[in-house]
Amino acid sequence: MDHLERGAAACPRVMICGLRGSTGKTLVALGLISAWQARGVSVAPFKKGPDYIDAAWHTRAGTRPCRNLDTFLMSEEQIRRSVGEHGCTADLTLIEGNHGLFDGVGADAKASSAELAKLLQAPVVLVVDCTKATRTVAAMVLGCQHMDPELRLAGVLLNRVATPRQERAVRTAVEEICGLPVLGSIPRLSGLEFPERHLGLVTPAEHPAVVEPIRIARQAVESHVDLDAIRRLAVSAPPLTWTAEPVLEVPPGARGGIRIGVVRDSAFTFYYPENLEALQRQGAEIVEVNALKDPGLPPLDALYIGGGYPETHAAALAANAGFRSALRREIEAGLPVIAECGGLIYLSEGMVMDGVAHPMVGVFPVTFELGKRPWGHGYAVVEVDGPNPFFAPGTVLRGHEFRYSYVRSARTEDLRMAFRMQRGTGFDTKRDGLTCKNVLASFCHFHAAGTREWAAAIIRQAWFHAERRRVMTGWAEAHSGRGAETAAELAASVAALGGGP
Repeated sequence: MDHLERGAAACPRVMICGLRGSTGKTLVALGLISAWQARGVSVAPFKKGPDYIDAAWHTRAGTRPCRNLDTFLMSEEQIRRSVGEHGCTADLTLIEGNHGLFDGVGADAKASSAELAKLLQAPVVLVVDCTKATRTVAAMVLGCQHMDPELRLAGVLLNRVATPRQERAVRTAVEEICGLPVLGSIPRLSGLEFPERHLGLVTPAEHPAVVEPIRIARQAVESHVDLDAIRRLAVSAPPLTWTAEPVLEVPPGARGGIRIGVVRDSAFTFYYPENLEALQRQGAEIVEVNALKDPGLPPLDALYIGGGYPETHAAALAANAGFRSALRREIEAGLPVIAECGGLIYLSEGMVMDGVAHPMVGVFPVTFELGKRPWGHGYAVVEVDGPNPFFAPGTVLRGHEFRYSYVRSARTEDLRMAFRMQRGTGFDTKRDGLTCKNVLASFCHFHAAGTREWAAAIIRQAWFHAERRRVMTGWAEAHSGRGAETAAELAASVAALGGGP
């Protein structure tokens, strides 16, 4: 399939939305995924918005990786392509919305769940928290119907229902006043534990008993939700069409043979599947490394450190001095590293938690401390205006940020930054993108589907690094014993490889 060819598939799909956050959308989504999988119905899960944690829970509830859809970070065609290519191989596609149904960016609420549902022509099932309400629930649902008549609001799920009497009153009001079917009524549940902290739910990688919340969610949905009716809604969605992804150019010879490390452990879990797949599509071998347990680094051509919770793992990260030292040595030797948020914190001099300073890798002369409020939260737009290993000046990149850690101290005269903030907080409200040798670290998370330069830039730098090492090794073997007279020739050969964006 070339970049002009179109794909098309039935792609049965349904979207689970709410009137606000914390209404039970994730409970319902996890329960549906798990219940359908148990019945032999393969589910392609998606999460609306730049959310790593809910997506990780979706992945654990089923057998397929959950992917993110975001109309701020991705184009409409990229969203259709993602749903089409991954949903067409499943029996059903389930998309969990975020925030409230019509909540988005700015006064006109761009990038809302409703906007995404209309783009994908997906029927919407609205999850409503019925706490201390009866007939008013129908008024809220009716308001959603009138807010945007073009949105296909196809059914309602009642959640946190206290008594059978309340359930009857709400069901009657919704069905008679709104003309919508009530597809289930989930009572208040005891024993359901989705622990939360400063960035939201605890990740599945850190939950002490990840299977139990999913089991409870599945049991709730199986007992109180009409699975067949929701599947019929999904099947009623019209066929989806999309165009194939065009191929980006990378340096000759760069495809194949490149080893890119990914720091992946319970401290660093925030990775979009599309980011890793984009690297693999361009010939890279992904090598997972563990900053908490590995004694050092394997041979790598580049390293990707994603986001996560280095703050709550600060003591353990500091205790693995061997890994920190090995990473610092490789960076000094020119290893290309791209780091996001938690990765930036890990590359700093230290992290202060509860008054205790824990040493980190020490690449950047900054010390962070965990705050009690978000220091950066929401979408971000940056313009590249400074030297860096990966992106050309003038490039505009869209991402998102969500952090509670703030700069406790920094030697600002020793900091170089490559990004100017057009939107968002970044490192200091004006700039982001810290650089050192072949390292670029920022508080922005980038999605490879929307930032198509991202994967090619990493592959390019990995290839240049591999070539630099090859040239240096070859010179060392060929000119052993000749001494300093070859130093200038070697430097010239290495410099001739280039490597800039």
